Amino acid sequence: MQNPKVFILAIESSCDDTAAAVLHNDNVLSNVVANQLIHTQYGGVVPELASRAHQQNIVPVIDAALKKANITKEQLSAVAFTQGPGLMGSLLVGSSFAKSFALALQIPLIAVNHMHAHILAHFINEEGFDKPTFPFLALTISGGHTQIVKVEDYFKMTIIGETTDDAVGEAFDKSAKILGLPYPGGPLVDKNAQLGNPKAFKFTKPKVPGLDFSFSGLKTAILYFVQKQKLQNPDFIAENMNDICASIQYTIIEILMDKLKLAVKETGIKQIAIGGGVSANSGIRSTLKEAEAKYGWKTFVPKFEYTTDNAAMIGIVGYQKFLSQQFESAAVVSKARIQF
Repeated sequence: MQNPKVFILAIESSCDDTAAAVLHNDNVLSNVVANQLIHTQYGGVVPELASRAHQQNIVPVIDAALKKANITKEQLSAVAFTQGPGLMGSLLVGSSFAKSFALALQIPLIAVNHMHAHILAHFINEEGFDKPTFPFLALTISGGHTQIVKVEDYFKMTIIGETTDDAVGEAFDKSAKILGLPYPGGPLVDKNAQLGNPKAFKFTKPKVPGLDFSFSGLKTAILYFVQKQKLQNPDFIAENMNDICASIQYTIIEILMDKLKLAVKETGIKQIAIGGGVSANSGIRSTLKEAEAKYGWKTFVPKFEYTTDNAAMIGIVGYQKFLSQQFESAAVVSKARIQF
């Protein structure tokens, strides 16, 4: 039974985005994100710079979240924060603030696993978006993770397949870098892919047994392919950018779908929910929607703002943990790697 007075302040600081959200039960009242543009000049996230930027951003972001939600800090029921996984320096900024804030207000502290949050983001009450029912399969795809998870309850989840090397987001970003696209390159590959022929160039899919993934070999294949073509035609990338991006994206989606089809076959579960930053990819979204008619699946694609790192997803886990009284003391520690 829902408590009509539950207000959760959620803080997310696992990587390079400082985010805060306020939830009233499972409804998002505010969801504020401060991006860190400084990393673009380095072609990737610099951990030390990320933690410094979090220190600058966290107070203004939380203040903005409370004001946008139109509530005072005294109305809060609990503070939820990302415990891990993530960059240690970044996590510490969020956890330190959450601990002191909860202590000052004398309200419960809730630690959240970032990867659980990507999955449970589907349970945010959002008009026009259905919620999956248990059990379902979650495909969690981001810059740091690629997992297929069997979800039997809010806190009963089992990884049944994961990457053995690089994550799918890294495959997109590294491919973009090979093509000379700026960081973060994944969205640019997607943008160009929409204008290209997905079957213009063929890349071999890695042969990995079971439900696990591998993307390092694909990255190497793309690098060698581009180098070889540039020797023959220095303008190859410029002349074929859209087709190259479309072919890369098509191959990556094929890899993901092959494993999903196998997971459905092995588990008998036909509800598929995607989460993580890469689930914003238009090709993955459309392919998953096509699978509904093709394979009889029921697919769930979250609202765009809940796919990339955000605090609303931390808040929905915080709400569920609040209902079951799963609180932490100030002794709780951040973890760069955390048990799923």
